[in-house]
Amino acid sequence: MESVAGILLAAGKSSRMGSMKQTLPFRGKTLLGHSLAQALHSNLAEVILVLGYRCEEIEKTIPSALFQDKLRIVENRNYSKGLSTSIITGLDAVGNRYNHVMILLADMPGVETEMINLLMVRYLDSGLPAGAISVGGRVVHPVIFSAGLYPEIKRLTGDVGARSILKANSDRTCMVEPPGDYDFRDTDTPEDYRRLLTP
Repeated sequence: MESVAGILLAAGKSSRMGSMKQTLPFRGKTLLGHSLAQALHSNLAEVILVLGYRCEEIEKTIPSALFQDKLRIVENRNYSKGLSTSIITGLDAVGNRYNHVMILLADMPGVETEMINLLMVRYLDSGLPAGAISVGGRVVHPVIFSAGLYPEIKRLTGDVGARSILKANSDRTCMVEPPGDYDFRDTDTPEDYRRLLTP
């Protein structure tokens, strides 16, 4: 199987949360620690963690057990200019070492190792240049791209993700439906966090 790098985005200021959501407690870790552990336990060849706001402070909250050879932490100094800058920072760190990248969001703890591996396998088997999870016809994270789309990704600007690239390549995107319940919601507000903690 071809190697895939993961880009885990965690650079934002969490302005809607009112506190650093990356460091909020979740299942014995933090939100970031949980998402990072899921990515590291997957079949991704390397996980590039993109930090930005209060980078050093957040890095110190990462459990020592997660500092593995496959983890690389990079800083996006332009995080205030939007999500696209974090994606590009991660992609710059990938360089030409991997022909495929998966983009994951650290505030989506519902994305677990099994889902990461499922998307990777289905996408690679398809031979298509893009892949994404589909829930009820809605495209959600994580998403995955081949090197042929890297130039398009690097042209993104502002506070946008890669949705426009998936839309432009909808006929060449491998859509993967989760086999069971899949919580694809992100955690942006205190209400989101309370919902996350409710059994």
